Amino acid sequence: MDPVIVVGAGPVGLSLALSLARMGVPSLVLDDTTEQEAVRPARTAVLREDTAHFVGRLGCADAVESAGTRWSGWRTVRRRRLMEHVVLGPGQEGPEDGGHPGGTPGAGSPVHLPQHALTRALRAALAREELAQIITGGRLAGLEQDADGVSAHTRGTNGTWWRGSYLVGCDGPRSTVRKLLEIRFPGRTAVERHAVAAVRAELPWPGEALLHRSPGRQGGGLGAEVCARPLPDGVWRLDWLLPPGRELVTPDALVARIRDSLAGWAAEAATPETGGPSRGRGSVRPVPPYELLDTGVHTVHHRLARRWRLGRAFLAGDAAHLLGALGTQGLDEGLRDAENLAWKLGLAWHHGASETLLDSYQAERRGAVAARLRAADQALPLLREGGTAGLRRALPGAVRGHCALLTDGHLGRGPLGAPPVYARSPLAPPAAHTTGTPVGTLPGAPVADVPVTAADGSVVPLRDRLGQGLLVILIAPGTGVWDRRHWQSAGLMPRLTDAVAALPMQAEVLVAEEYPGAAAHTVLLVRPDGHLVTAMSGVRPAELHACATAVRGGPFGRAARHPAGGAGNGGAPSGSSEAGEGAGVPGPAGAGEAAAAGPGAGSPVDPVGTSVFHSEGD
Repeated sequence: MDPVIVVGAGPVGLSLALSLARMGVPSLVLDDTTEQEAVRPARTAVLREDTAHFVGRLGCADAVESAGTRWSGWRTVRRRRLMEHVVLGPGQEGPEDGGHPGGTPGAGSPVHLPQHALTRALRAALAREELAQIITGGRLAGLEQDADGVSAHTRGTNGTWWRGSYLVGCDGPRSTVRKLLEIRFPGRTAVERHAVAAVRAELPWPGEALLHRSPGRQGGGLGAEVCARPLPDGVWRLDWLLPPGRELVTPDALVARIRDSLAGWAAEAATPETGGPSRGRGSVRPVPPYELLDTGVHTVHHRLARRWRLGRAFLAGDAAHLLGALGTQGLDEGLRDAENLAWKLGLAWHHGASETLLDSYQAERRGAVAARLRAADQALPLLREGGTAGLRRALPGAVRGHCALLTDGHLGRGPLGAPPVYARSPLAPPAAHTTGTPVGTLPGAPVADVPVTAADGSVVPLRDRLGQGLLVILIAPGTGVWDRRHWQSAGLMPRLTDAVAALPMQAEVLVAEEYPGAAAHTVLLVRPDGHLVTAMSGVRPAELHACATAVRGGPFGRAARHPAGGAGNGGAPSGSSEAGEGAGVPGPAGAGEAAAAGPGAGSPVDPVGTSVFHSEGD
């Protein structure tokens, strides 16, 4: 069978190709460049816990950890007042903070690293894979689809026709794949603008990130905001929120912002509360030493492609969506696209695929990103346009609540940042086929990263076993004290092993001493991307089989065929609406958009249908 063609060699395309290789699927990565990504210290990536683990499983764990840094805490300050202090890292307690509210314990820290370092680590990992090949110097010029595959034509030094079983456009916001497929990309332009700088300096809170709202300098207005996030080797990325408009940020103006911010932070750290001298309003604040490494202006757009699948062609990453306001991370969502799509293409390549399985990528991932965009769109007027003065009078504690909302966006929590929940996925097992024993994780949500014991007796984090097939986890307290030769042949294990061997998908049996909210002898069924399918009490072979069948999109085989859907021919997958809204999900246009919103997301709403979005050409 022909390889999967991946268009674009950024982090999303490289991650997808690596994931496919882990599943024994060959791929061709078409890269229209001939050089490595430029070194830009001010262009960084923030990986949440789930996406950092995903990249680590692809063979980049050491490189990512050495090139990046994990924050020890997050501070949100308004003027000179500490509004929130989150201590990051497992098992840490919140310290008292000099009379301020004590730091609150939080989840593990994100990984902050230069994007060029991430891209190079992924390229190096891909270079070690025999099943993946990067083709440089060829720019995609056309594509054609038929019932058996996709043909892609490139121009340039490696211009030719390439044949693939499937094609995935990971070629960025100006995606050629999206344009050849004639898929609309509506949304908003310049939702936020930030001046960005990378500096080497000593700041008063080593290892912690800071969001400073309404700082004393730079006018100190309600709309002013600066974020400082540490990188390795004493480097910091600084972001200043710019006022609406298209005014140029001159080098002199940017240097003035840097100096004002550094001087203000140094002076505020030397207040009577910390034992330093107090300075009056008119006093000159000395600027601490710093080295300017890189600068730029970052403009945030919010856009969502109407369709993410057309026949055998898919969109992922910035080709499918743009977001990034209020601390949200577009790269996180792109990596989640790659993880979600890889195992489905792996099944399709090896065994054939139903339309339900392939359509589920759009239903789940487009729904998740739509929910994220909707949450940001609802929060932006409260946090940006009207300031907080009026709301503070009307809603006591509103300022602190807004700071917490921004913290959630930056740290990957809540509606602005938490990993998606595919509660209404087309791959969810019908209620009639599962008993649904409640545990601490909702069906469709990412599972907790508990220690698990594999068949060879090794104990590893659960997330380390993701990406190959289904995971079937038996909760068996006390197993750790027994030699595996004994527990593998005792209790429920023989029956569970036989049930898993009969499943219609590759699956691995694991054992955990405990899982949040799960009683002894609970069995968890987990998808290859780490989302919980169901939990059941005891071993239920028929139920396990029915749930696994639902995850693979129903009964199907190699004979399954895919209708042609080439550019401009109007072809559409069976069961998807011609307008591309909620493909594979019954109901009106956009009905699939809340599939990943999780609790509290409200009724399904498609943000591209609201008045604040407009077309790509506007």
